[in-house]
Amino acid sequence: MRYWLVMPAAGMGRRFGEAIPKQYAPLHGRTVMEWALAPFLADSRCAGAVVVVAAGDPHWARLAARLPRAISAAGGAERCESVRSGLASLADRATGADWVLVHDAARPCLMRQDLERLLERLQQHPVGGLLAAPAADTLKRVSSAYEVQETVDRSGLWRALTPQMFRYGRLCEALDSAASAHRVPTDEAQAVEWLGDAPLLVEGSSTNIKVTTGDDLLIAAALLAARPAGQVAGGSAK
Repeated sequence: MRYWLVMPAAGMGRRFGEAIPKQYAPLHGRTVMEWALAPFLADSRCAGAVVVVAAGDPHWARLAARLPRAISAAGGAERCESVRSGLASLADRATGADWVLVHDAARPCLMRQDLERLLERLQQHPVGGLLAAPAADTLKRVSSAYEVQETVDRSGLWRALTPQMFRYGRLCEALDSAASAHRVPTDEAQAVEWLGDAPLLVEGSSTNIKVTTGDDLLIAAALLAARPAGQVAGGSAK
């Protein structure tokens, strides 16, 4: 099989609280985004990678020089707009039946085993799906004043992770349909769900964290440092 990668990286990461967006933060010898890209750029099944960056991003050019297999596209105000822009940049290269993986630029700890499991489980699936982890914490629904209204039953609840994997044509259709209806999906799976499809959940490691705060960056560094070289997708730090 072969697949394309689209990586939305146009966010400014305001919750991260640093001078540079979180995807460019240094992490264990690389940047966060380099770790996020590594498993795909090292995979011969990946036909190409598109990194979707903000207009006027001053950091991308320096990083791009180290990533010869990745091209860039201009992002939008919402994640779904950035992903659609990345898909559009592949219009003359990808077929409607090609697989596309969408992975967060701020998820640097994807394990090789999880990527392999996703590809194996979905390569013959009619819809596609996503990595996910079962909700482990007690969940509370709160009011606008942050007062607890109820404790939510977590059985059957999963945390959506990335990569998310869908056919090129169907994902384009899903995002275009959402845009036409003025709906903003929070991930690609939701857009596909709105078409009436049922994406498959593939269980992934809870260590596939998204770097949102400075504390997350410390956790990611510890996770990468603790892994044997063979379990770090894309190789060891340079």
